[in-house]
Amino acid sequence: MKVILNQDVKGTGKKFQTVEVSEGFARNFLLPKKLAIIVDNKNANEAKNKLESIKFKKNTELENANEEKRKIEKKYIEFKHKVGENGKLFGSVTEKEIAAEIKNIFDIKIDKKKITLQDSIKELGSYIANVKLYEGVVAKVKINVVRM
Repeated sequence: MKVILNQDVKGTGKKFQTVEVSEGFARNFLLPKKLAIIVDNKNANEAKNKLESIKFKKNTELENANEEKRKIEKKYIEFKHKVGENGKLFGSVTEKEIAAEIKNIFDIKIDKKKITLQDSIKELGSYIANVKLYEGVVAKVKINVVRM
């Protein structure tokens, strides 16, 4: 029996995918739990349209992420901090501060959890932070820490 899945079903398929399943599995499990609907012309067209809209949305988001990546990688962020002896900072530059500066400079809102640093920034110098913008799109932000 051919059905269109309304949700991801482990071992069977993904959402909006048309799959061939046994009649018992469909009638006793998938249909009563509204995990799937029986294939007919109307349902097949709706599923096809929904899949196309999801693909279009993902492509648009990917293009936007690549554009943001190009914007971020063109410039650098400069932090001015108070410095103690040996060039050590009072405190450190955190992911939260980096996210705030990206918002100020590039007008791109990024969650601090999407920013990763190889080492914590506790001294003057240049650093690079990775910013995950989208699945598979990671921008490298250049950070320069200078004396206040």
